[in-house]
Amino acid sequence: MKSNWKLLALMALLSSVVTLAAYNLLGFNNRDVIFNESSPIQTITGRLASMPGNNPSGVPGDFSTAAEAVTPMVVHIRTTMTRTVRQQQVPDIFREFFGDEFGGGSQRQPRRQQGQASGSGVIISKDGYIVTNNHVVQDADEVEVIMTDKRSFKAKVIGTDPLTDLAVIKVDANNLPAITLGDSDALKLGEWVLAVGYPLDLESTVTAGIVSAKGRRIGILDQNISKTDAKPDSPVEAFIQTDAAINPGNSGGALVNLRGELVGINSAIASATGYYSGYGFAVPVSLVKKVSADLLKYGNVQRGYIGILPIELNSTVAKEKGAKIGRGIYVESVVEKGAAEAAGLKKGDVIVKMEGQTLDSDAQMREIIGRRRPGDIVNVTVNRDGTERDFKVELRNRNGGRDVIKKADVTAANTSLNTLGASFEDLSAQDAKQLGITGGVRVKKITDGKLAETDVEEGFIIVKANGKNVKTTKDLQAIMSSVKEGEGLMLIGMYPNSSRMYYYAVPV
Repeated sequence: MKSNWKLLALMALLSSVVTLAAYNLLGFNNRDVIFNESSPIQTITGRLASMPGNNPSGVPGDFSTAAEAVTPMVVHIRTTMTRTVRQQQVPDIFREFFGDEFGGGSQRQPRRQQGQASGSGVIISKDGYIVTNNHVVQDADEVEVIMTDKRSFKAKVIGTDPLTDLAVIKVDANNLPAITLGDSDALKLGEWVLAVGYPLDLESTVTAGIVSAKGRRIGILDQNISKTDAKPDSPVEAFIQTDAAINPGNSGGALVNLRGELVGINSAIASATGYYSGYGFAVPVSLVKKVSADLLKYGNVQRGYIGILPIELNSTVAKEKGAKIGRGIYVESVVEKGAAEAAGLKKGDVIVKMEGQTLDSDAQMREIIGRRRPGDIVNVTVNRDGTERDFKVELRNRNGGRDVIKKADVTAANTSLNTLGASFEDLSAQDAKQLGITGGVRVKKITDGKLAETDVEEGFIIVKANGKNVKTTKDLQAIMSSVKEGEGLMLIGMYPNSSRMYYYAVPV
């Protein structure tokens, strides 16, 4: 058995195997989101109030008050999506006997395959906004939301964020029961929580468990890092771990405390079977608030960057780096002209506190920064040569500035190579010389995307796109960024073992 025994699974319940790459990002008119948020002190009503000390995090008692209150606020989400499946090419030896009609001939004709998925969502506003997981609605052609009272609505995807696995969708309805957002920072280890959702395509289901851990990084969102981006972002993973029973279909459902306040969005499980085995993970509501608000107001997530290369310390790493302490975040380097450098941080510093919280992990630091936007100030305490010093770091945006990055700018940059659904590499000077060309871009690997809908094969070398020369991936990126929605892309190129030129029309 491998040492990494866990099967880390995103929990949308798939009716057929469907894994698609792009997502649908719809515009919105700069709406300021209004959430129901918990007050610092709330009176516990109903049966929970009879518990000793009025403390719902103590003796479990009766969960019915919280369960009955929250259930109508959690919805069932069904999605329909289509992907292109490439048929296998028939080997030459079989075509010699059976001809090109056998199996479709030598051309691998793509065919369309429809699949369905099932997940959960949480109503966050009375006028129909719902938060769920990105992987629940990713690439969906249709999204259907079913309420606990059996009403069904078509939903629009307002925005998605693969790096936190969150998404916001909208149904055309009013006076919906909206959940109250709690405080995930206030959660304590061992505190009772309820998981509410639609596991295994069942009706609304409530399970109970405790908070097993906080700030967990399990690496499951690394697959969402853009492979074609010159400056890929890192996922923000600081999951709440719980032993409440969570199964496929619970994705996007609610994790609530015994006051019925949302403390997390259920997202993943660790299991050797793909089903519940005691380890469930939820995105903390502190991130849910910020990401949802950004998607509604800006159309995309406004990320702040501290501008360091962090290394999580332990006793072994501390000894290797010559750090004075064995706990915290070691600054391996600072980005030139970045936020940390401007604030005065240096290579070799150890960040021990951020916003007053003692830092134990890189995941914890990313979660704290992930709640903030460019221009926000973060209070940082570092240990420098055995002495603690305080700094105020003004976070920057991805481009090094402090301004909001518009959705149109992000869309233009990402249309792009991500939409093609492939990885690329620049042709080496030696290979170009052998082929008698001055440069080009090789298609390394085709996944799910626009190229999969064509006859382009891996190894194809692109030399022109829409009539413009392509010598590097930057050239191809620039051309893709200028393609408007609904326009096509004409690729011209060759294969290494052929001297003829091939022309491919790619729908974009």
